[in-house]
This record gives sequence, C-alpha cells and structure tokens, in this order.
Amino acid sequence: MIETSRRSEAAPTTLALWRPTGPEELALVEASGWRAWPPRLPDQPIFYPVLNEDYAIRIARDWNVPASGVGHVTRFEIEADFAARYPVRQAGGETILELWVPAEELAEFNRHIVGRIELVRSFRPAREGPSENGE
Repeated sequence: MIETSRRSEAAPTTLALWRPTGPEELALVEASGWRAWPPRLPDQPIFYPVLNEDYAIRIARDWNVPASGVGHVTRFEIEADFAARYPVRQAGGETILELWVPAEELAEFNRHIVGRIELVRSFRPAREGPSENGE
C-alpha cells in the first residue's frame, strides 16, 4: 500500500506521495519550478499529502472540481527516512491514508522532496471529463 522506491545506491530511499490540489495551489507549485509546496494559509495548520493515488483521485474529482471547477492530482517523492517522522492518519476507510505535516514544518519538508512534483491527472466537470498528464 505504501510505495517506496530506490533510485540508485547513492540516492536515498524515497516514499511516493500524492496531493490532490485545486488551481491556485497548483499555480504556486508551478511557480516554484515544481519543487515545493506553498506555505499553508492561516486556517490550514496541516499539510496532508496522501499515500495512494486512488484516494487523491477521489478528492480531486469529488471535492476540488465542485469547489473550484478543476481538480488536479500530483505525485512526488520524498526521502522515506525523513517522512517517517510524520504520523500517517487513517481518515476513513482502510486505504484513506494521509501524512500529517504541521504547517510550520512545510519548508523543511519541501527540502526533502526528491526530484520534481508531477502533475499526473486533471479533472473537470463531467461534461468535459478527466484528462491525463495535464489539462
């Protein structure tokens, strides 16, 4: 259920995470060169990427689309040893798992991202349907 990969002997073991996001957050990620998540807003004390793509798809499609007209799913890798410091929370069913990162630690979290944040899916209202790899 939790995906880890090994890039090479010199590279750290990584943990794959997904993040459902709306258009405003995605624009800020793009502005970072696809390397960092933006600081949380005052009413967002936790940054919570999710541990599987299916859960991210459900959030992007079922929550982000109605809220902002489009929902995106991103994927990124983080150093597994670093990510282990954050609790995994079960937010519902057995596969509804989130990593809870306090907002004040997000800058440090970003420094442990390996590679770039990737846009893997975008969803729009049903009349337009989903698209793969972008809008």
